[in-house]
Amino acid sequence: MKLAAIILTHNEERHIEACIQSVAFADEILVIDDCSTDRTCDIARSAGARVLVHPLVGDFAGQRNFALTQTEADWVLYVDADERVMEGASQELRRVMERNERAAYEIKRINVAFGQRMYYGGHRPDYVRRFFPRDGVQWEGLVHERVRTELPVRRLSSRLLHYTYTEWHRYFEKLNQYTTLMAERQYKEGKRASFIKILLDPPYAFFRFYILQLGFLDGRMGFILAMFHGFYTMVKYVKLHYLISEQE
Repeated sequence: MKLAAIILTHNEERHIEACIQSVAFADEILVIDDCSTDRTCDIARSAGARVLVHPLVGDFAGQRNFALTQTEADWVLYVDADERVMEGASQELRRVMERNERAAYEIKRINVAFGQRMYYGGHRPDYVRRFFPRDGVQWEGLVHERVRTELPVRRLSSRLLHYTYTEWHRYFEKLNQYTTLMAERQYKEGKRASFIKILLDPPYAFFRFYILQLGFLDGRMGFILAMFHGFYTMVKYVKLHYLISEQE
């Protein structure tokens, strides 16, 4: 049984080497790069990964599905470039593979925002499906893509550290990219964005993150990220509103 660690990248020269080092236990490390303009590919090759350049074209699920066609490994572990597999995971993954316990496995992910581990609010630890038999899954969705599978879902005790935000300019680049993709997805799904939605949904998004999900317990960063989540919500609906206007 062979394991491939799959990493999607775009201008990740600050993260890619540490990410690859954290999955050094894999039989193959495959980097699918979205036409990076920095040193991501060179660093990845030097760190021992096999690198394939494949344009994203706005479809994260398509990029992950493409990766499945580029390896012959029996099992795959997806890791984002800004994530690190924590120590001890290799033994657990090998045990699952040796027993051929076919399932879609969730891994607990601890988010780190600007150097602070987040335990509450919208960035509290979550579970992500990342480890499976290669022939058992497909991905769907333009952004916030998800796994489609008929396999049972199980949880691992292993952990990921997710360095979700380290620089403010990258935060706003992602906000712009993701709000555009979300607006396009909602447009295709036939959803609409009225002025009332633009007016009321952003403050509720802040209230949900900061109060209902206890984001205030994460201190100053909990407040800042809750505020920006409200802004993200507003930008997403404004883009959807004007996308509809342009098409009508």
